[in-house]
Amino acid sequence: MKLHELKPVAGATHYPKRVGRGTSSGNGKTAGRGQRGQNCRSGGGVRQGFEGGQTPLFKRLPKRGFSNYSRKEYSVVNVTDLAGYPENTVVNTELMLRDGLVKNIITGIKILGNGTLGVKLTVQAHKFSATAKTTIEAAGGKVEVI
Repeated sequence: MKLHELKPVAGATHYPKRVGRGTSSGNGKTAGRGQRGQNCRSGGGVRQGFEGGQTPLFKRLPKRGFSNYSRKEYSVVNVTDLAGYPENTVVNTELMLRDGLVKNIITGIKILGNGTLGVKLTVQAHKFSATAKTTIEAAGGKVEVI
């Protein structure tokens, strides 16, 4: 069985009502919308979440937290992830994106010091943690802030 071969069970689907096709159809004239009011008008109806004038649920619930509009979010890479590169490689943002170490650069890339590094590398990134800096420099590498 394939997706294009699937069909609903017999009796599960119905034809849509043909409304506004004469009085004898049973759904003529007002087309099943009733006589008057907001819902009988074209374009009528209430917005999503409207509760008839009662204070809606989203307004009754308490507000929590704070969103910092100037927050900087960094894509993180651990020192262990850099260990796969050969000796004397310049590891920059383009190389990390190409090799899949980061999916996308939001504000920048931050290198964290989780793990060990036995290879001499020149790492170029936007931010470094203190442990990452010492780990890279202990392996004989260089740290360059972009």
